[in-house]
Amino acid sequence: MAGTALINVMVAAARKAARGLMRDFGEVEQLQVSRKGPADFVSNADRQAEKVLHRELAAARPGYGFLMEESGIVEGADKTHRWIIDPLDGTTNFLHSIPIFAISIALEREGKLVAGLVYCPASDELFTAERGNGAFLNDRRIRVAARTRLKDAVICTGIPHMARGDHGRFSRELTNLMPQVAGVRRTGSAATDLAWLAAGRFDGFWEYGLSPWDMAAGIVLIREAGGIITDMGGGENMLKTGSIAAANANLHSDMRKLLIS
Repeated sequence: MAGTALINVMVAAARKAARGLMRDFGEVEQLQVSRKGPADFVSNADRQAEKVLHRELAAARPGYGFLMEESGIVEGADKTHRWIIDPLDGTTNFLHSIPIFAISIALEREGKLVAGLVYCPASDELFTAERGNGAFLNDRRIRVAARTRLKDAVICTGIPHMARGDHGRFSRELTNLMPQVAGVRRTGSAATDLAWLAAGRFDGFWEYGLSPWDMAAGIVLIREAGGIITDMGGGENMLKTGSIAAANANLHSDMRKLLIS
């Protein structure tokens, strides 16, 4: 299926930024023993990808505002539209030469998310969605999985690590969930998790402490793929609360109840 003009703009920007990321990704392993150090290198790769995305999207849609991981808020003359961008979701994976990372682009129109793209350069998988037009993986229509029982479900999440997140809460959630499901996974990239859920690879996802750029594109993908996505309180304030619970209509309520019990 041919992309709309909006999706085509997003795809072109993502592919251009991805070329630089993949070039840098090929050098990360050698940097592990360099004097410069890999962390600075990856931070620069992140910033450069964001500059490319900003330049390309601003040229295609002059006046739109931006919310970006590295540069923050950039006001535009058009107050009704805003791009929400993560140029490299999965930075720790990138740093360790793990090929699971993504570029995430979403468009917000009058406060509502209307389009989303998650591009995984290492696997050349392009997930796109526009409100009312469905969700796609490399031009093939995708839907959330149809499983109806938690015992058959594979759930993904983000695991709190050093100086991040509520470790005690996560341990309680995992204790509640593990005996009830077929498996729990953690990829290290929330944007990828949400895209894979939209494609039916995962059956559910939950996480706290996310930023808008981590999840905005994934929210559109899951909605257009027929899934249910809320904050952990059951509302729709994901971008403000930073919490997400996502699954198909059969599993969402049961999964969320287990996690908050």
